[in-house]
Amino acid sequence: MIIDVKKLLEKEIKDEVIIFQTDTVYGIGARLSSPKGIERIYEIKQRDFKNPLAVLCGDLNQVKALVKNYDEAEDLVTSYWPGALTLIFDKSELVPNSVTRGLDTVGIRIPNDPIALDILRTFGPMAVTSLNISKQPPLTTYKDAMLFEAQVDYLVSGGDTAKLASTVYDVKNKRVLRQGIISIKSQ
Repeated sequence: MIIDVKKLLEKEIKDEVIIFQTDTVYGIGARLSSPKGIERIYEIKQRDFKNPLAVLCGDLNQVKALVKNYDEAEDLVTSYWPGALTLIFDKSELVPNSVTRGLDTVGIRIPNDPIALDILRTFGPMAVTSLNISKQPPLTTYKDAMLFEAQVDYLVSGGDTAKLASTVYDVKNKRVLRQGIISIKSQ
């Protein structure tokens, strides 16, 4: 169902899967507390069940509850969040294995997009990945996102996004895992 973000924020979301724009590419997500929603993301994307998902948060308090080594990234957080930088942290016990697929780490970011932030601040952290069939390019236009409408509970009406995914940086090992919109270097 196509829905305006204001109408979505009035709904009660439990296991629903939602497509929404971010500051990078379109995302497909479910509440972090929803194993059923998380599994549906894998099915819709035809994603290998071994690959972890990222977590998007609406504010720093959400992030700090989900990670153990936040202090190691404070300079990066101050410089680039909200924004297109995904940071790989040691995860806390609050991050379910259904998201990290058994890893002790989790990729987290706070997007710089008002629609995404409204959703995350209302419903809490979400397991999110780019909207696409696995191994195909991420979708960046609302028109393309509409191709997935029938497979999800809600598609938040929006516009086009940036053309690049986020940069991914491993906080513990101080190295760039994927160069995206933000240009930073491994240390």
